[in-house]
Amino acid sequence: MNIYHDYSLLKHNTFGIEATAAHFAEYETADELRQLLAQFPCERILHIGEGSNLLFLAPRFEGLVLHSVCRSLEVIEESEADVLVRVGAGWNWDEWVDHALSCGWYGLENLSLIPGEVGASAVQNIGAYGREAGEFIESVRCLNLSTGEMHVFDHDQLQYAYRYSMFKSEERRGKWAVLTVDYRLSKHFSPCVTYGGISAELERRGLSLETLTARQLRDLVISIRQAKLPDPKEIGSAGSFFMNPVVPRAHYEALAAQYPAMPHYDVDEQRVKIPAGWMIEQCGWKGRTLGAAGVHDRQALVLINRGGATGADMLALCEAIRTSVAERFGIDIHPEVNFIGEK
Repeated sequence: MNIYHDYSLLKHNTFGIEATAAHFAEYETADELRQLLAQFPCERILHIGEGSNLLFLAPRFEGLVLHSVCRSLEVIEESEADVLVRVGAGWNWDEWVDHALSCGWYGLENLSLIPGEVGASAVQNIGAYGREAGEFIESVRCLNLSTGEMHVFDHDQLQYAYRYSMFKSEERRGKWAVLTVDYRLSKHFSPCVTYGGISAELERRGLSLETLTARQLRDLVISIRQAKLPDPKEIGSAGSFFMNPVVPRAHYEALAAQYPAMPHYDVDEQRVKIPAGWMIEQCGWKGRTLGAAGVHDRQALVLINRGGATGADMLALCEAIRTSVAERFGIDIHPEVNFIGEK
């Protein structure tokens, strides 16, 4: 357990926003976390992972920032078909995906190179290229930050949906610390390649679906992400800033009549998902800047810190983009990023 005071959060948010925390603590076990909660009983609490989905709006967080460094890993069940693995919340997400493949545990390949940690994957229900973390999560072990009590939530209780879990609901937001996540993974590789241009990239590389390996699929996903998205170690960003909106089919059809080339993904008979990045690009924001904040020139869904931007700068750009999209398409796009502090 490590405790720091007046601690810089610069390396704990991928936007590269200058901010400090009154107190910052790292813990490895539930008992250590309980000790911290007892030591700072009246503090405002923020639990973070790698900070890849955070935007600090104020230069200082007056409270306690908590971070798990638990990297435990335990096989709970195993059969010829699958394996149930309990993973510590402090694992770097991509390192966990790589480790799973090395063990012959499959399913997470499409989620390669997503920034963040295992604990955040269970909260955010991270997703990419047709897969979501929630598909593979069987249960999550948590500690209540108010009472110190342990609780296990099973898959149905977690209420996974697009970029959503029960942890993001109004009544539960910020009230639980994820300790471990149980993933059920297959021991037989079955590739998912129908989403996001993966099949086209397979064809371009001359790879056959029949002989494709999990490692090849992971490498392909990584190369696609690296071509589209900035490295947060070099350019401050949080990856995709906005969620792709899901709209009624009638709204989509009205827009499609005006924009025949508009990409879309059918959710069900009544709803259609429209890429927010496409709409942002149509509004002319791709590659544009607003002060020190900007839109990435290769992926309009990504907002970047061009150097020295504050949280307020990033928020101003976010709101300007939302206004443009709403005026042109009649759709309110919502940030995927969590704002820390008052708007």
